[in-house]
Amino acid sequence: MAVKLAKLAEEMEFELVQGSLDAEVTDLAYDSRRITEGMLFVAIDGTVVDGHKFIPDVIQRGASVLVVEKEIEIPDDTITVLRVKNGRAALSQMSQAYFDHPARKMVSIGITGTKGKSTTTYMVRDIIEKAGKTCGIVGTIGIYIKGSITPTEHTTPESYDLQKAFADMVEAGCEYMVMEVSSQGIKMDRVAGMHFDYGVFTNLSPDHIGPNEHKDFEEYLHCKSMLFQMCDVGIVNTDDPHWREIVKGATCEIKSFGTGKADMTATEIEHINDNGDLSMKFHADGLLEGDVIVGLPGRFNIYNGMCAACTGALLGMPQEVVLHALEHVQVRGRVENVPTGRGFSVLIDFAHNGVSTESVLQTLREYEPNRIIAIFGCGGNRSRLRRYEMGEAVGKLAELAVVTSDNPRTEDVMDIIEDIKVGLAKTEGEYIVIPDRQEAVNYAIDHAENGDMVILLGKGHEEYQEINGVKHHYSEREAVANALAREN
Repeated sequence: MAVKLAKLAEEMEFELVQGSLDAEVTDLAYDSRRITEGMLFVAIDGTVVDGHKFIPDVIQRGASVLVVEKEIEIPDDTITVLRVKNGRAALSQMSQAYFDHPARKMVSIGITGTKGKSTTTYMVRDIIEKAGKTCGIVGTIGIYIKGSITPTEHTTPESYDLQKAFADMVEAGCEYMVMEVSSQGIKMDRVAGMHFDYGVFTNLSPDHIGPNEHKDFEEYLHCKSMLFQMCDVGIVNTDDPHWREIVKGATCEIKSFGTGKADMTATEIEHINDNGDLSMKFHADGLLEGDVIVGLPGRFNIYNGMCAACTGALLGMPQEVVLHALEHVQVRGRVENVPTGRGFSVLIDFAHNGVSTESVLQTLREYEPNRIIAIFGCGGNRSRLRRYEMGEAVGKLAELAVVTSDNPRTEDVMDIIEDIKVGLAKTEGEYIVIPDRQEAVNYAIDHAENGDMVILLGKGHEEYQEINGVKHHYSEREAVANALAREN
């Protein structure tokens, strides 16, 4: 698909260093290895690699247009060169134009926050689809288009891949798009130049702070807040202590949900345990009126449910559709119940930091289990603070911790476990170390008793374990099935 450079650059600032805006571009890329004849190459001076050093290679491969951040001498005057201040932002804007601004052809909903993004995204999707409309998703669980899920490397994919996904949604007939907008996605300009119909804020707590992510909490908060300068309507959780900071620079209309004064409020909150089927119930006033059942356990799912209900109401979805969708919602790897046919429960959750671990375990405590058995590890090459906090949270709130592997990446599993034990040592919690995750699941299932809740933390929807740079197939669901079959 050839597109004139003038069209790709029409909404961005640039300097034409040489060549013509009439140049035809067959495709664009930021990875020099993808360049073929007639393509545009965006040279990004990244934190690890400077893309400008690959310019001789991309010229040899046949690139017709170069987009650069630096002054570079180009020996071939037949090549068009644009200079920009920010290559990542330029890539996002040009990708949007290359795919003919696909997000503008759908009702777009961007969701940001520390916790609840994936669950809320799927709740909103369910509401839209129960209303007979079609909706695509981009997020942690992957790219969802009409029942098909494609895994993604990042919660918010690189801008070219993101815009291609939107184009695929439009081609598939999607009328709505809902996506998780991560703070990293905003920081790395993966959504630069985009505008959403609705921006949604779930909550905020310290996370993703470290050498490879955000330098401090202030930067993390600022990146989240940028969404509300990129949308028409902002929907925020006014029970979160940071909500005023989040909307401080907002340029959009603000709507709210919470248990206090808000456009939609929740009262009369109840925990429901129907023969091991855990859910929540609340009474809604404002944008939605009446009793609401959320088919997932935990007080945090009251907030996710309120958030989705508020969004559904503002989208103009019928109330009966919103209520039905929330009651029957299921989200992979988010307090996901795995039927066992035994006298104990098994749940899978993506919690992978102290705050989310404490939240999900407190949730299970509210259902008064006989015991909680928590299987967990921590990811390698991430903040060590996360390990101490997870260890302490599990030690405080579970009767038994089974400490194991998660995604060790390039770290030694036992080094990570030693850090986790620092947190566990602050508590009186009982624990056992079993580095092999399948063996850890086997042990927990073998030792589960009537009324126990076994929870597998950290992996959630993921279908792999990353060890020394290699992703090995691993599924929590399969691990549980293996353990149950083995016991028989």
